[in-house]
Formats: sequence, C-alpha cells, structure tokens
Amino acid sequence: NHNINNNNWIPRGGDISGQLQLPWDVEEGLSSSSSSPSPPALDFAHGTTTLSFKFQGGIIAAVDSRATLGNFVGSKTTQKVLPINTHMIGTMAGGAADCSYFIRKVKAEANFHHLTEGRRMSVARASRLLSNILYEYRGFDLSMGTMIMGFDDDADGISSRSSIYYVDNSGVRIKGDMFAVGSGSTYALGVLDNEHQFHMSEDEAIALGIKAIRHATFRDAASGGFIGVYLITKDGWTKVFAEDLAKSSSSSSSPPPALPKP
Repeated sequence: NHNINNNNWIPRGGDISGQLQLPWDVEEGLSSSSSSPSPPALDFAHGTTTLSFKFQGGIIAAVDSRATLGNFVGSKTTQKVLPINTHMIGTMAGGAADCSYFIRKVKAEANFHHLTEGRRMSVARASRLLSNILYEYRGFDLSMGTMIMGFDDDADGISSRSSIYYVDNSGVRIKGDMFAVGSGSTYALGVLDNEHQFHMSEDEAIALGIKAIRHATFRDAASGGFIGVYLITKDGWTKVFAEDLAKSSSSSSSPPPALPKP
C-alpha cells in the first residue's frame, strides 16, 4: 500500500512536503541477503467497553476508563467521551491517539460550522465528515470505533431530534438506536438486549447504562477503571454518574465464609 523510492516513505495519495525518513534502511530490511532485517510491526491488542442507546428522554452513553497496551494496563482514568459541541459527543474505542485526534478534528469543524452558519452542525453531518476522513486513511493501520451522538436543532435553533451513528476506521457509517463497541461489547449488549425499553424513565436508563458497563468489566479483562455515564437531552449533554469500579467492587463484595472447625 506504500510506495518506497530512494529510501523515502511516501503515503499513498500523493507526495508530501518533507518526506519522512525511516530510522532504518528500507531496501536493506526487505532484501533477502540483508544481515539486519527490519523490525517487526508492533501489534497490540486493544480493549474497552463503550455503549449508547436511545430512550424516550434522550440518549445515554456509558463507558469505562481503562486503556491497555496488550496485557499491560496503561491507564485507569482515560477519558473515552469527547465533547463535540454542547449537544453532541463522541466515544473512543480502539487506538486512543487515533480516536482523540480525529474526534477533535470533527470538533474543530463543528465549531467552524457554528461560527459561519449560525447553528450547530447536525449529528448526521458530523458523522459523515468523520466517515469520509477515515475512508481516505484506509490501509494506514488506524484502529478506531466511535459513536457520534447528540441532538440536532431546527431552523429556529431549538433541539428537536436525536441521532446515534457508529463510525469505524474502514469508513463505515451506521445509524441506529443502540450500539456497543469494544472488547467488552458482547457482554454489554447481552444486558442491553434483555433490559432496554424505549419508554423507560431517565433514572432507569442511567441505571441500565451502569449495569451494562459493570457486567462487561466483570468478564472482559481489558475493561475497567471508572464507569462514566452521560445523558444527552434537548438541553445538551451532562455527565450524570462516575464510579471507581475497584472501590465499588471491594465495598460490595462479601467476605469469604469461614472454614469449618475440624
């Protein structure tokens, strides 16, 4: 997928100013007679649990906060929800650098749209923008699965309808009412499929988001840290719950039964 000429690395799609130099000789690394083969590519497994769903009062987004590098827990307090505007957020699953960079790029475009058009960028437009950008970078080993969600405003500037879109590094873009992304997503979906109802109350929806993330962390070793739950309504988004899973698990667990006396 890359053109390699004169030991220069040039990404597909055109030349760039200041061509990047690799730290080793590419042609030597690819040569069968070379005594110093190129180092192998780093391939770390990613893990997380993020979810979102609609209900009659708006949208719930719930995430964990663990960041892993293979079997190593790199961070227990990663912020996996990034604001785009007052009524729209994006979630992170995959490579933290990839997700944070491209979601912040969408945020910059959304701010520019608000300044020039006098109204917020729609969720559909923001997700399409991200999808188009990621499609252009297919084959560059990005790792990204995000959910873009929020409320759009009508011609009078009043929030009227909610939307959730799933976008990943291949450029795919899917609209839906419920998603779960990450290594713990199957466990979270098991809870959501069984208990989600559109007409649930706000408190019930928040409790369901907490339960789904907590159950995912019980079974998925790559998920953990803190539970963060966000509520998006016509008035905007707000963080409504945060809990340290380590403390909640230790406080809620009962001591082991005493051994019977001989």
